Amino acid sequence: MAFDSTPERVVSLDQSSTETLLSLRAGSRMAGTANMKTKVDPRFTEEYGRIPVLSPKILTSEQLRAANPDFVVSAFSELYTPDRAGTREELEALGVRTFVSEVGCEGHGGSPFERLFRDFETLGAVLREPDRTRELVSDQRAVVEQVQAAALGRRGGLRVAWVYSVFKGVPFVAGRNGLPSDMSRLAGVVNVFDDIDKQWPEVSWETFAERAPDVIVVGDLSERGNPGDSADEKLTMMREHPALSTLDAIRSDRIIRVPGIEMDPSVRSVNALRTFSEELERFAPRG
Repeated sequence: MAFDSTPERVVSLDQSSTETLLSLRAGSRMAGTANMKTKVDPRFTEEYGRIPVLSPKILTSEQLRAANPDFVVSAFSELYTPDRAGTREELEALGVRTFVSEVGCEGHGGSPFERLFRDFETLGAVLREPDRTRELVSDQRAVVEQVQAAALGRRGGLRVAWVYSVFKGVPFVAGRNGLPSDMSRLAGVVNVFDDIDKQWPEVSWETFAERAPDVIVVGDLSERGNPGDSADEKLTMMREHPALSTLDAIRSDRIIRVPGIEMDPSVRSVNALRTFSEELERFAPRG
């Protein structure tokens, strides 16, 4: 992705992109943000307060164009649609460059974390922040290596399910293509929905129960405020569901809670990876 000059009016379409840009020291060049699921990372509170919030929800093409961006960044390709921010082709035709994370894109090589680090490197090059980019990637690679080292001492075979959100009583879980499946591999455990070729497939609770995970990771999106967003709500549903309530993971409280936003590809993702690895020590035998 080549630019003749550094972008000066950058718009992020989601919270993950916002926090990645802030971590790459692009705050002074951000013309707007949108679609925040929770409070911004405390490290960025002051800087984020100076950036216009174009919409608290998903940005429309009219809202985006009113901000007059020269570069638009998204963690998710589905935000570039005619009824949302507009297609990438439409924006490029207007002279607005666009970026979408490699993590969920098919055909890109490497593991999801490797693709995430390439995101940082690509954005860092566009923003002309080479030193900060190297520092960020180095720090995050160190976390990945620590988790891999911890996994070597665990016995294999532990099976894990990741629950991101619940909409109208139906859970969205981590499939093969998302970061949580990579987190599972790095930590030496198995994602029970790794056979589904999607990032966040929708499944039934009955299917979830049939997979019988040993450990359940629950994303907490309390601050987003939608029904079923909080970890407590999700766990209440599971404990009251006839099939799930009998699972050993539920009965033995083999539950790991992480902020839902950390399951999405961003600078926060290594936080979920670190928490997941540390919490597994309570459940995964060594030796």
